[in-house]
Amino acid sequence: MVDVSHFPEPFARQYRLHLQHLQLKGLQPKTIDAYARGMRRIGEYFSYRVDDLSQADLVEYFTALKALHSWSGVKLDLYSWKFFCEHVLGKPWVAPNFIRPPKVSRLPDIVSVAEVQALFDATRVLSYRVFFFTLYSLGLRLGEGLALTVADIDAQRMRVHVRDAKGNRDRLVPLPDATLRVLRGHWRVHQHPRLLFPNRAAGLAGARTATSALDRGGVQRALRQVAVGCGLKKTSRRTACATAMPPT
Repeated sequence: MVDVSHFPEPFARQYRLHLQHLQLKGLQPKTIDAYARGMRRIGEYFSYRVDDLSQADLVEYFTALKALHSWSGVKLDLYSWKFFCEHVLGKPWVAPNFIRPPKVSRLPDIVSVAEVQALFDATRVLSYRVFFFTLYSLGLRLGEGLALTVADIDAQRMRVHVRDAKGNRDRLVPLPDATLRVLRGHWRVHQHPRLLFPNRAAGLAGARTATSALDRGGVQRALRQVAVGCGLKKTSRRTACATAMPPT
């Protein structure tokens, strides 16, 4: 939670209201964080006087922002400002084409079977190795994998219930035999009653009673380190070559 005590009024009140509306609209936590960060940045740029910004003001701001950030960052601040206008200031958004990023088509990184196998072989920590394999074999995003619970694994129908995925939607994905065997073997090690990937902070002895899943930052750092160690430059979280890891 960001300390708003140093924000001058009325921006401090407006910022708190902005957060409340973001939460009430059911947005994902990382979206809320991005929109809140955008408004803090906009507020700071305009000395926290944001009630009556003109289009010229916004042109100046977003031009300066584009010089320092990617188009994705520019769009997030734009969406944050749009949300702020509509829900905090109570003003209609009248500039739908204010920013139009260039259209770019890129092919996704494809990790070869050999590269995937090398990544798994080089991951020495069991929980990370099983987690990476699960992401690849099920085609999951990082947050989706961390949120998996024992109850999400339907061994009878051979499918996995992915909850609160992109767009706050659930989906079902096929469960390969090899993934089921790997997950079962991993669960026998930690035996957590609910989490598939319990936090490792207290070691193996504390895994069974962990109150949270693996640390997101720790997982990302581990993947980067292993990828660099293998000489991989492509560390996409998903690939069609995931089943390269042999059943164990």
